[in-house]
Amino acid sequence: MPEGDTVLQTATRLHEALAGQVLTRSDLRVPRFATADLSGRTVLDVTARGKHLLTRIEGGLTLHSHLRMDGAWRVYAPDERWRGGPGHQIRAILANAEHTAVGYRLPVLELLRTSEEDRAVGHLGPDLLGHDWDPGRALDRLLAAPERPLGEALLDQRNLAGIGNVYKCELCFLARVTPWLPVGALPDGALPRLVTLAERLLNANRDRPTRTTTITSELRTPPGPPSPPSATAAPSATAATPAPARAPARPRAPQPVRVQERLYVYGRARRPCLRCGTPIRLADQDDRPTYWCPGCQSGPTP
Repeated sequence: MPEGDTVLQTATRLHEALAGQVLTRSDLRVPRFATADLSGRTVLDVTARGKHLLTRIEGGLTLHSHLRMDGAWRVYAPDERWRGGPGHQIRAILANAEHTAVGYRLPVLELLRTSEEDRAVGHLGPDLLGHDWDPGRALDRLLAAPERPLGEALLDQRNLAGIGNVYKCELCFLARVTPWLPVGALPDGALPRLVTLAERLLNANRDRPTRTTTITSELRTPPGPPSPPSATAAPSATAATPAPARAPARPRAPQPVRVQERLYVYGRARRPCLRCGTPIRLADQDDRPTYWCPGCQSGPTP
């Protein structure tokens, strides 16, 4: 699922393939821009802004695209077979002498003046992976609606840009609160820590081929009965000497368990929590599948 980290990776691939090169072919397969011809113009750069892609082109033009749920850009060599989907799903083709970039299932594709980019991205909050990242501004925007459920607030790109549904679920798990808890009901200091963690997680994944939010091991109480008492065995009881009272069993100490999973909760409905073993739950929040652990996360649920 495209989120800030994967959109940045897409921008990097497009920039490496297109920037500084003259377009030999352009094909925008949306009715409004179907007649636009960018051939002969040089691509200046490709940059990510939150979950938006901005391809800046010679002559003061910007091709703005957004991947949303399942859009994708693929880069191919001149003689390479295109494998991003059937032809009717192609929305854009940008080619030069060495590479062809093909945009599949792009729900947003528009050509605008570079000077007017704010029409497309001016509403966004601080970009978690951008040079303008400002945790204080992000915090202020989240706190502006303290009654709003945390999950919805994290997804609102006007608050902070780059978080999608996967990170929403994972961040709420790491904060140990449900996505339905109002922003203003978080414990003191929890929201600033969450904003800091969001920036750290996205930056940690900005170059990874597979998104990862887990650590290599977790402390977990092993299954089974409590451990037996450690005292030495008492002498056998006789009729004259009754058996002494048995010492209470000691709770089993948490043991480090190696984590094989990449994510704590997202996509793991009904599977055991990596920390407490409770089955992960799934419900919709604002029409998005939302995962949480009822054992680890406190707060309201559907």
